[in-house]
Amino acid sequence: MTQQEKQLLLKDLCARLPYGVIVHFDGWNPEKLTDIDLHTMVVNGMGGLPIPYLHPMSSMTEEEYLEYSETREWKYVDDDHYEYFDTLETFDWLNANHFDYRGLIPMGLAIEATDGMYKTE
Repeated sequence: MTQQEKQLLLKDLCARLPYGVIVHFDGWNPEKLTDIDLHTMVVNGMGGLPIPYLHPMSSMTEEEYLEYSETREWKYVDDDHYEYFDTLETFDWLNANHFDYRGLIPMGLAIEATDGMYKTE
């Protein structure tokens, strides 16, 4: 893993920390991320960066897509042309719902979450 990939993964993990992201450590069962010590790079009491389990954006259900869309803003671009733009609320929603908006799965920096992995019911 390159230094740039480590930085990207660390930024992503820190943003997801409040939302109970499930991560993989080599040789361990998946577990919720509970803490990151940036000075020693110890995560959940273990060294190294874990790999998060995330949902691909393409796996969003229709209901999830409607919720996601409600967090975005329409903005006028030019000559009767409007576009959706993501807001801070959008990124909070994507983090809380464990979606891979950074494309970490194709880069090998995240693992695709299985169905029901994040169900709390």
